[in-house]
Amino acid sequence: MKRKAISLFTGAGGLDIGIKRAGFDVKIALEIEPVYCETLRTNFPNLIVKQGDVMEYSRKKLYEEAGLSEDDEIDLIIGGSPCQSFSTAGKRQAFEDPRGQAMIKFADLVQEVQPKVFLLENVKGLLSSSLKHVPISERNQRTLEPDEQQGSAFKHLLKHFGNYIVTDDLLNAADYGVAQTRERVFIVGVRSDLNTKYIFPKPTHEKNGLNGKCKWRTVADILNELDVQKHSYVKYSADRLRWMQMIPKGGGNWRDLRSHGEEIVKEAMGGAYESGGGKVGFFRRVNVNKPAPTLLTSPIQKSTNLGHPFEDRPLSIEEYIKIQEFPKDYYISGSLSQQYTQIGNAVPTRLGQILGESIIDMLNKNEKLQKL
Repeated sequence: MKRKAISLFTGAGGLDIGIKRAGFDVKIALEIEPVYCETLRTNFPNLIVKQGDVMEYSRKKLYEEAGLSEDDEIDLIIGGSPCQSFSTAGKRQAFEDPRGQAMIKFADLVQEVQPKVFLLENVKGLLSSSLKHVPISERNQRTLEPDEQQGSAFKHLLKHFGNYIVTDDLLNAADYGVAQTRERVFIVGVRSDLNTKYIFPKPTHEKNGLNGKCKWRTVADILNELDVQKHSYVKYSADRLRWMQMIPKGGGNWRDLRSHGEEIVKEAMGGAYESGGGKVGFFRRVNVNKPAPTLLTSPIQKSTNLGHPFEDRPLSIEEYIKIQEFPKDYYISGSLSQQYTQIGNAVPTRLGQILGESIIDMLNKNEKLQKL
């Protein structure tokens, strides 16, 4: 009999696909965005998909809508809660932001439902966010209060998990065979009465294939494996196309425009020319001999371009799907922009499966020990 799981903040279902492959039976998927729900219902016609706000849910409501009986025990609750309130690119309002409050609600539902295990995913900015945001200009002017210090938001979150033994780690998807250097925080908690602590699976891949591991998978691997007749993508503007055609095939970015003269660089970069930072995303062609960078919710923004290594276009929806290892025929609902967002926000399915299998293995071993 398959182990029961509940999915919150389901999105397009990347983590769920992995969890299902690992052997879990997802009893209900809760997602607030209607277009994401359409994606889920189309691909999983037998899955109970509820379009709703997690803030309005309780154990009772989840169980009723999932068709569970009062005494059904849930093995796993999963979720990839909204990350914008912890993103280093934003104001990092943490739990003052409604999207941050949704993460606290996840913890509260874990406390209500009392699953054996929970799995929560978020951006790495969660680890360094403060509970109370302080502008950079003020940080060196005075001694920061405890709730203003880096990491205080994460500590606050962990307190909400009460009777769970919590383990967290910053995982790079490339270290587990995904052709993408995507770093995300994963938090796994095991109910304390099980008397065990979760240990994250060891990486199977390494950048150069050292220490007995496989080499990182690359964009070249993806392109060689991809069998698609027609690609869907948003075309570059005439100006963007002009500059992208100057970037070397195989990989590069705005720095490569210097071979055409500094005046060309200034013209292409505009106001960003004088700004600080590495600006690595400007006029970027992904490097064919490396894993893709983190797939973004839009591959055509000026500062976060994800250009094809050889063709004068951004990565396509089909290439996004392949890099994230969704099934080839997976249907993504909505406009092109909405499709990019759904796939770009997802947990790579391979990583979800690896984590799911490790959780099942831990639970199986724990049950065998309890029978001895």
